[in-house]
Amino acid sequence: MADNFDVIVIGGGPAGYPAAIRAGQNKLSVACIDEWKNRDGSPAFGGTCLNAGCIPSKALLESSELFHRALHEFATHGLKLENVGFDVATMQKRKAAIVRQSTQGILTLFKAAGVTPLTGHGRLLAGRKVEFTGHDGTKRMLEARHVVLASGSEPSPLRGVAFDGQRIVDSWGALDFTEAPKRLCVVGAGVIGLELGSVWRRLGSETVILEALEQFLPIADGQVAKEAARHFKKLGLDIRLGAKVAGAEIGPDGVHVSYADAKGAQSLVVDRLVVAIGRRPFTKGLLGDGTGVTLDERGFIKVDEHCRTAAPDVWAVGDCVRGPMLAHKAKEEGVTVADRIAGLYGEVNYSTIPSVIYTAPEIAWVGQTEEQVKAAGRPYKTGSFPFAASGRARAMEAGAGFCKIIADSASDEILGIHVIGPMAGELIAEAVLAMEYSASSEDLQRTIHAHPTLSEAMHEAALAADKRAIDIPNR
Repeated sequence: MADNFDVIVIGGGPAGYPAAIRAGQNKLSVACIDEWKNRDGSPAFGGTCLNAGCIPSKALLESSELFHRALHEFATHGLKLENVGFDVATMQKRKAAIVRQSTQGILTLFKAAGVTPLTGHGRLLAGRKVEFTGHDGTKRMLEARHVVLASGSEPSPLRGVAFDGQRIVDSWGALDFTEAPKRLCVVGAGVIGLELGSVWRRLGSETVILEALEQFLPIADGQVAKEAARHFKKLGLDIRLGAKVAGAEIGPDGVHVSYADAKGAQSLVVDRLVVAIGRRPFTKGLLGDGTGVTLDERGFIKVDEHCRTAAPDVWAVGDCVRGPMLAHKAKEEGVTVADRIAGLYGEVNYSTIPSVIYTAPEIAWVGQTEEQVKAAGRPYKTGSFPFAASGRARAMEAGAGFCKIIADSASDEILGIHVIGPMAGELIAEAVLAMEYSASSEDLQRTIHAHPTLSEAMHEAALAADKRAIDIPNR
């Protein structure tokens, strides 16, 4: 006999578990299926983000940044330390504890919302039936009025490079190193590659980042990307653009990486190779015959603007559908779908989804870049404010970077805000809220910001757009 639910969610990552919780809050009967297994074989909810991505990477980023500051900044504060060192094992233990607390917290939230957790594989069949196979091999047939597909994504492989789990690894493997490699190569200068490269460079690894594109960080505003490149060079990251990796072989002296750039064939030998060239939707074993759910040419599940698939009452959210592969985007889609299933209002504003790179300095943005606005032929104005002119930033020894605002020169509507500097990931929230309410730069100009705070940079950048900044000369 089938087990019946109002909603079955397949996937317990940043899209799936919020969908399940919100459906439970909406008084619907819910089951959430997730097949994640840790290195030791234990199941865990939270998907890649909580187990092998967002959370563990931020834990290591914080540890490595503190070590870097102790070496290079503490003396400026009058703090005298001798024999400063680090213990990767302790860092990893701390990281694991944070991850465990996060994933176990999901089960607590499930219990509070009345969600039934199921660990194993879920496969959608025709008629909104779901075949559930537990990790022990037992099978159950489930049925629901609505099914939400939230199967997530996986690292994209690189042709000619085979993972061995030790010397050649993906992003998860790079978070589990037991020691800082003497020589490290990261393939891909995107968000993941820059964050991972930063961690191990701060801990002493000679780090080379190979990027196939000729342009550095093309997803970011050009001015921001230029500033970021300068700081990464200062950190000691060797970023090589236009470097197309052809293959990698493990030898007795390390990993031999072959690539080509504008000068021709090149090679280098490193202790560890990390492949971080992006992610692709994970739908392996997700769909049975006759479901009505379709995939596009890149393997993403096809959905409409409200995350409905072609199959009645089957929805898809998160990394397995179009749009940026970001945990917060996935979460909002999951919550929105759960509300729509319950007959409530739900909407995701894809034009105000922020992006953050958790390097030092942090990089964050929302809306359009200056290049995008210019290409669209829209008249615009910009205002920038350097953190070097911020009293709070100087007190923090964090004066690198700036805040930049782009606004329509006629209507004054904010089109994009870009931040590189201290706590950029936190500061961008004000920008998102402003754009969500279609604010003008004048709205930010007339909003009082506490002094001394980093947020004053946003205020001054807005003033600078009309050449009315107080704390910098207007040009």
